[in-house]
Amino acid sequence: MKPVQRRGQWQTAADVLTRVARQPGITRAAVAKELRLSTSTTTEVTARLRDLQLLTETPAPSQGRGRPTTVLRPHPRGPVVLAVELRQAGWQSAVVSLDGVLTDRRSKSHRRRPDAVLAALRAVVEDARAQYGDRLLAVSLAAAGTVRAGHLMQATTLGWGTVDLSPVVEGTQLPLLVGNDATLSGVAEARTGAAAGAGTALHLIVEVGVGGTLILDGSPASGATGAGGEYGHIPFGDRRLSCPCGARGCWDLEVDGRALARHLGDPEPEDPYTYAEAVLQRVTDPTVKAAVDAVVAALASGIAGLVNAHDPEVVTLGGLAIPLRAAAPATFTTAYAEGLMTFHRASPPPVLDSTHQETGPLRGAAALGFDHITTPAALAAWADRTTQSLSPAT
Repeated sequence: MKPVQRRGQWQTAADVLTRVARQPGITRAAVAKELRLSTSTTTEVTARLRDLQLLTETPAPSQGRGRPTTVLRPHPRGPVVLAVELRQAGWQSAVVSLDGVLTDRRSKSHRRRPDAVLAALRAVVEDARAQYGDRLLAVSLAAAGTVRAGHLMQATTLGWGTVDLSPVVEGTQLPLLVGNDATLSGVAEARTGAAAGAGTALHLIVEVGVGGTLILDGSPASGATGAGGEYGHIPFGDRRLSCPCGARGCWDLEVDGRALARHLGDPEPEDPYTYAEAVLQRVTDPTVKAAVDAVVAALASGIAGLVNAHDPEVVTLGGLAIPLRAAAPATFTTAYAEGLMTFHRASPPPVLDSTHQETGPLRGAAALGFDHITTPAALAAWADRTTQSLSPAT
């Protein structure tokens, strides 16, 4: 069979697995309806996926009259992805199955030395490979910085310049997929979170600065080289201020703990996130309230500008953006409305708190991994390996 024909053989199977990943617990009947498949085709494809240890089927709850159907779930011996999140002060990891369940979670703080951090992550990969064997098909890394082609190009919160991340999987023959943490949080919200079902969604997360992504049909618009979504470096801020990224007037400098410190006359905090959390505990103080109002207005007006540019169906917020808005809701509402073009104001895109606030980067990284390992070509390779392992010895 020619390679093109072989990939075509697995396209429907890949589509079915994509539905299971994006809608955990989906029924076979719902898959058939959404993919416009006949009952016989759906039965045939799901049986093949079951035989190859990709799916299992359990009876769906009775819905009255009509043909019984089944719920599609990952096979207990099916493929898994190791998802890793690299943060400013630590990292966390989880092994993830097709339905997005996070298992074997680990976390540890670090001192920001690239070689030591990469060595620690490599040890996590080796442990997962030892435990899961050939079921582990990819490592997917969410990094707090600008990424391009497997490299961390710039991570001001880590104090890193360009870092090659490939040592994380060196010698394992596993693919390493790398994405920005805010971008992957947006993927998680679009797949199974607050923006699920939206064709166009904007996700923003405030930690040290602001990052995010525009999601189109569940996939991020990452730009020509994968470095898109750096919304914090749009010049929405004071052009007199120089950003660590090298640009001037960045929105980053107006919406996080550094901005709060500047408004309060404090020195720039070493840990802007923790500083901001502490400030928000004192919001009843009039001076603090004025600083919070200024930061929340800058956040809301910038969001309005992005809505004008992208026209999303929904906006989701993560990180400090959630408690900031909660601390000054009237200020947020007013600044958001005033920043919108007139035609948006009658029915503005709702701004929702994210569902996966703590686990968004891990879930988004896992989704990136499963996108990679459920392509038709990848499924054909899994089928070859599984068929050989299940064949009786001759």
